[in-house]
Amino acid sequence: MSKVISAHAVSVDGYITGREPGAGRGLGDGTMLFDWYFDGDTRSQVFDGFKLSGPSARLFDALAGRVGALVAGRNTYEDSDHFGGGGPHPTARPFILSHRPAPEMTERQTLVTTGIEDAVAAAREAAGGRDVFLMGGGVVTAALKAGLVDEVVLHQVPVLLGGGRPFFQALPEHVRLRLIEAVPAPGVTHLHYAIER
Repeated sequence: MSKVISAHAVSVDGYITGREPGAGRGLGDGTMLFDWYFDGDTRSQVFDGFKLSGPSARLFDALAGRVGALVAGRNTYEDSDHFGGGGPHPTARPFILSHRPAPEMTERQTLVTTGIEDAVAAAREAAGGRDVFLMGGGVVTAALKAGLVDEVVLHQVPVLLGGGRPFFQALPEHVRLRLIEAVPAPGVTHLHYAIER
């Protein structure tokens, strides 16, 4: 069965954006969270234009190659300028979770307004046995609360942003993680965890 996975670039102090993210401003002053996508010498086999370090490319491409569909939150969708009418992954269909209409949607994107369970179920069906990836702190928090997340990957960048959107929001209880793999790489440390049930 496919897995539900969250994989995010995050600062050491837990932010997935810098200050003042939004439409036309992207991640605000947090764009350095993605420098490791482009400052290496190994081309990604999944994403055109990405040149990562060898260790980052191995882990990143292995994860990205598993993705069949993704669920993104409305803030992520807006901050990313609607993914240019497509999606953030070259082959995975995006499902946008929102409680309000999204008039900018294209036929390549699917809006889900009935909650995280329905969004993940629709993404699983579209994924065809491959994994479902989650994007955005609100989506990840809702999926954790619903017990839907199998793995969490933190691409931890050695910077303290001091503000922005935090990755994790309030949870009703502790979530225990088991480290699967830790991969140090130039400009980032990849921490891959399984959710303990």
